[in-house]
Amino acid sequence: MDTPQGHPRVLQGVRRREVLKAGLAAGVTLSAWPLARPPVLWGAETGPPKRGGILRVRGYDPPHFDHHLTLNFKASTTLSFTYSRLVRHKLGAGVPPGTFSIEPDLAERWEALDDTTYVFHLRQGVRWHNKPPVNGRELVADDVKFTYDRFLTEKANPLRFLLDPVDRIEVVDRYTVQFLLKEPFVWLIDTLTSISMSIITPEVVQHFGDLKKPEAVIGTGPFLLERYEPNVKTVFKRNPDYFRPGQPYVDGVEWLVLDDESTGLAMYRTGQIDCGPAAWWAVRQEDLESIKKSHPHLRYQDFLSNVTHGIYMRTDHPPFNDVRVRRAISQAIDRQAIIDAVFIKGEPTPAISRGVPTWSPTLDELGEGAQYYQYNP
Repeated sequence: MDTPQGHPRVLQGVRRREVLKAGLAAGVTLSAWPLARPPVLWGAETGPPKRGGILRVRGYDPPHFDHHLTLNFKASTTLSFTYSRLVRHKLGAGVPPGTFSIEPDLAERWEALDDTTYVFHLRQGVRWHNKPPVNGRELVADDVKFTYDRFLTEKANPLRFLLDPVDRIEVVDRYTVQFLLKEPFVWLIDTLTSISMSIITPEVVQHFGDLKKPEAVIGTGPFLLERYEPNVKTVFKRNPDYFRPGQPYVDGVEWLVLDDESTGLAMYRTGQIDCGPAAWWAVRQEDLESIKKSHPHLRYQDFLSNVTHGIYMRTDHPPFNDVRVRRAISQAIDRQAIIDAVFIKGEPTPAISRGVPTWSPTLDELGEGAQYYQYNP
């Protein structure tokens, strides 16, 4: 949950590497060390951290487990423990919070032969989770083709549009697959980092009919789904055959459903969960002062959230099907007042204000349409 100031707070009792080495859910940025025990700062005198243990964190209860049939963050975050993609966002202690550089995952490397042809070379020896009906067989290019063919042809897939520019996927050989595009699409690699692009196996879909059941969650990721208790928790155990040597670092994860903020905070204070109870396993701004008073040994840092928020309107229903109404709403939003009231440093995120897309036009450069972004009650 974003803080009211737009800057999530992350408490630190150790260096981030000690938690991040666990190989946890993709997209989780930083974690806070448990409050119930004092921090151990990384140093030569302590030696390397010991492998093992169970990580207990606040999680969510998904509507079901088929990432091609739902658009839901509770499903995505839950499934991120178990699946892999061709590419992923880079993880680790050296990655600044809120940055999304891309690194290989199941694809060992990739190349663009031209503007409409992308070739992915798969890692060899990657094994599916050792569960029936797959039973730990090797991942191959046919699995990748099956995944994206299903993604593109499943009519109930709410994210199918993400790959509209893709014409077809072809298997070149056992460990090579290529994407042929209808037109140039510079965001292809970024799009493939999404959890919705996780690679699945045809045997599982054929056996279960879809991927909605927890028994159908069979991937190549760092953890296996061991047990699911609806509205209570999902339990994961370490994948002994994970293709990244030495990972994951912990033996298991208990993904606990904690819908009440105060309950989550109380469990964090007493050591019943190991990380902050808010989004990104952080601590909400409004809880920070009390945490600092009761546990002064903890350190914290602010970081800018680049999660966007929006107002969604059904433009096929009145009054929002009238463009004048939508423009009036846009003009009624005082953007500078929001910046002044909400953001700690009085500025929007770097992606908006000054920087990540340096080619992005300013409001003054938008021409005639810019008038609809100007505050004019």
